[in-house]
Amino acid sequence: MDIEELSKSQLLLLMLFVNFITSIATGVLTVSLLDQAPTTVTQTVNRIVDHTIETVATGTPLASIISAPTTVTKTVVESNDTLLPPAIAAASSRSVEIYAGAGTSTPLIATGTYLPKARAVVTATIAGLPSSVAVLFPGGTLQKASISRAGATITIYGFSDSAKLLTPSSPTIVDHSILKAGQTVVSLTADGSAVAGIITKIDETGVHTNLPSVPAGNSAVDLSGNIVGISTGATGLYFYADKITTLLNATSSPATP
Repeated sequence: MDIEELSKSQLLLLMLFVNFITSIATGVLTVSLLDQAPTTVTQTVNRIVDHTIETVATGTPLASIISAPTTVTKTVVESNDTLLPPAIAAASSRSVEIYAGAGTSTPLIATGTYLPKARAVVTATIAGLPSSVAVLFPGGTLQKASISRAGATITIYGFSDSAKLLTPSSPTIVDHSILKAGQTVVSLTADGSAVAGIITKIDETGVHTNLPSVPAGNSAVDLSGNIVGISTGATGLYFYADKITTLLNATSSPATP
């Protein structure tokens, strides 16, 4: 029979039959290709199909699925170039000089770290620390202080209740048990220059770093400006910062930190 002799109904049935056969062939070919494709491709195709069926079932137009914008979540990692300046500023705002007597005309005997919340200054214990000193803050403010806690490794000076003190941000005193080798630390040299390095080791003697020589009593801070150690005066070695907490909580002086 010539195809031209077919009626309209017969042509329609023939078209449906051809489409049916083509669909089956396409499905078989697709399944065969997916079986040979990598697992990641198969999973991606399955997710697209599942998501499309789910969305259409809930009444969402297919056009909106295709045209919907893709939301990309970006994780911003701050670099040391961003974190170092505020850490250095925090360390500088708490670095003080300690003078024997009542003013700066007397000898500079030590450097220290101001603890705003405790209204105190911590420094390394050295021979000859007087009971009363003058503390010079950044900006030139001078206040009298006296020993409130004396330990074997660090000493804390306190101020009178009437003393008008600066109010820089209060640091967290970091427990040495959570410190890790490779962590970035910042400190200040004798001339006030900022130096950055890393923690190389933590052991029973203290926190070891690759920082250059720093005056005893200066603090090392992390990139958040929190205190991780107090300089022993030996190059790169710092007393645990948590010794400060132990000494502040001591009921009497002297204590052992």
